[in-house]
Amino acid sequence: MTDTAASSTAEAFRVVRNPNPATDAERAERLKDLAFGLQFTDHMAHMTWTADEGWADRRVEPYGPLQMDPAASVLHYAQEIFEGLKAYRWADGSVHLFRPVANAERLNRSAWRMALPELPVEDFMESIHALVEIDQAWVPDAPETSLYLRPFLIGTDVFLGLRAPKRVDYLLIASPSGPYFKGGVKPVSIWVERDYHRAGPGGTGAAKCGGNYAASLRPQMAAIERGFDQVLYLDAATGSVLEELGGMNVFAVHKDGTVLTPILNGNILEGVTRSSIIQLVEDEDLKVVERDITLTELRQGIEDGDIVEVFACGTAAIVTPVGRMASEDFDVTVGDGEPGPVTLKVRQRLTDIQYGRAEDTYGWMTQVI
Repeated sequence: MTDTAASSTAEAFRVVRNPNPATDAERAERLKDLAFGLQFTDHMAHMTWTADEGWADRRVEPYGPLQMDPAASVLHYAQEIFEGLKAYRWADGSVHLFRPVANAERLNRSAWRMALPELPVEDFMESIHALVEIDQAWVPDAPETSLYLRPFLIGTDVFLGLRAPKRVDYLLIASPSGPYFKGGVKPVSIWVERDYHRAGPGGTGAAKCGGNYAASLRPQMAAIERGFDQVLYLDAATGSVLEELGGMNVFAVHKDGTVLTPILNGNILEGVTRSSIIQLVEDEDLKVVERDITLTELRQGIEDGDIVEVFACGTAAIVTPVGRMASEDFDVTVGDGEPGPVTLKVRQRLTDIQYGRAEDTYGWMTQVI
């Protein structure tokens, strides 16, 4: 299925409207000076899967707390996965999604790994269409803003035993959001973690599940205490090969224009933004190499000037330049510490497509409103 695939075969979501939605004035106030992930719209999409009936009860309902049994499997065995994508308001008032089918397909790869039921792509798409349509007034139009969409599956089976759940709920919530990092396109500082790992061989690193992110929180807190913005993780097997940041993929740019990024090895999340950037960079006639990159290689390349740019990418942060990298035994500035030309061009090309400022020759955008 292509990125522009429609959801015409999906069963319609019935709508239960929020009896107390935000007023126009309240919504306008909440859309001012948006941070990331703090505000939420009036509604959410919801459907339930059971082992006997499959997916059923598709609905859009008021956003609010969930009623859950204390023995629900998600609370005891972390039976959950999630996705993240955005809806963008274009200058003509229309609203578009960026590569939503890629997110739907990745959700199902995560579901398989976590022993959760796969969700039909058509249902994924229809849930987004239904929610964005009813809450379209929440899609902001200020620069660098979007409606962040968070689909997720949770095991709600009431059973204290280790097995795949027989009941699972799918929900989709929406959050009008501003930039992930405040202050525009400014370089971030990275602490290279040596003692802790995000994932390991045969683990769940390639699945978008909360456990991977929970494992990154303690090192992230320690890095912030040291004055750094993010953490870069190394492989658990040797402690020498780059993997990814807590929530972003990483790229390095050589002075000859060659762009390196860690190869997908089962430990690294297959980022939708990552794959899009690879396509954009290759279309600039630059060479992209996906392979193991050692910390020693990266450090030496930065120190001798062979590696002139490092940037991170993800749905939330888009493309973020890295200006400084450090660990217990080194502290280096990347290039001149400012965003480099490849980083800036890739970011501009990507966001121009997402916000409708440039032609989408890839078929990545799907109009919903």
